[in-house]
Amino acid sequence: MPSDPAPKTPAQIAAVGEFKRMMLWIAGIAVVMVIASLWGLSRYMTLTPPMVLAVVGGVFFSVLLGSGLFAAAFFSNKSGHDQSVSDAGRRPGEG
Repeated sequence: MPSDPAPKTPAQIAAVGEFKRMMLWIAGIAVVMVIASLWGLSRYMTLTPPMVLAVVGGVFFSVLLGSGLFAAAFFSNKSGHDQSVSDAGRRPGEG
């Protein structure tokens, strides 16, 4: 059975808070990118509902996924998960 994933140390609690803050910023930037993309497209063509849905879905989720994966990597490092995995792979007495 896996251990409780809830944060336990102050560093882990801070990392969770920073991760949530980072994801909110990323979501806000994704919304701005969607608006900019729709504005840019509207200058050259008429926007249809399927086109708007495709742009919103494609741009928003691409920005969110790409940036979210980077944020998850930073979270893993700052919360100590990377170190615990690294330590688990070492043999006793290995420095």
